[in-house]
Amino acid sequence: MAQPHVKMYTLSTCRHCKAAKQFLRDCGVDFDYTDVDQLDGAEREAALAEIRRHNPECSFPTILIGDQVIVGNDEAAIRKALELP
Repeated sequence: MAQPHVKMYTLSTCRHCKAAKQFLRDCGVDFDYTDVDQLDGAEREAALAEIRRHNPECSFPTILIGDQVIVGNDEAAIRKALELP
């Protein structure tokens, strides 16, 4: 079974974001991420608008797994969404 696409919106200085990235790496999950605090101008505004579509609170990390949205470093929810043991 193919793994759903995983996209994370993070902050480069956020410990929860770093932990979520490391968790996915440790599980061997391929993922894309955007450190929103490293963006400028229109690029940052576009990323924030995208986050708000999925997470109106605009908190970090916001993790998109297929059509599921996980807010925060919730390892149990990530495991469930990715059907990891």
